[in-house]
Amino acid sequence: MHAPKPRPPSAPSSSARPGARAGRFRWAWWLLAYAALGLGLLGVVLPGLPTVPFILLSAWAAAQGSQRLHAWLLAHPKFGTMIRDWHDHGAVTRRSKWLASGAMLASAVLLLAMAWFTGYQRWWAVALPIACMAVVGAWLWMRPEPPPR
Repeated sequence: MHAPKPRPPSAPSSSARPGARAGRFRWAWWLLAYAALGLGLLGVVLPGLPTVPFILLSAWAAAQGSQRLHAWLLAHPKFGTMIRDWHDHGAVTRRSKWLASGAMLASAVLLLAMAWFTGYQRWWAVALPIACMAVVGAWLWMRPEPPPR
């Protein structure tokens, strides 16, 4: 009996790469990445629409479906550091914590003021979003800060 000839190494399939997903769903990851990026960029100028969660979602989805977008996000002068800090350490800068806390506080005050001046009777509809913001704020302040550069 003859031993079979050794086969030349083949190129790794896309599913062998870390973070790569099946090719048939690549378009869905691509779409999610660009939609989240668009919402994140809108959040820069629209009060009440968060920027950071959408940019992080965009980076995660881009890692699954668009290596080009993922590389661009990591190299971005504003978003890249934030994404790497979150990815490597689960960390949020103190400045970001203060900005997010301030935005949530301003939103809570606005919500309370609107409810007060309009005579809104459903107290739970005012308390629920404020409670959610308080929980998110507490969680955010428990996140570590990135190591000094």
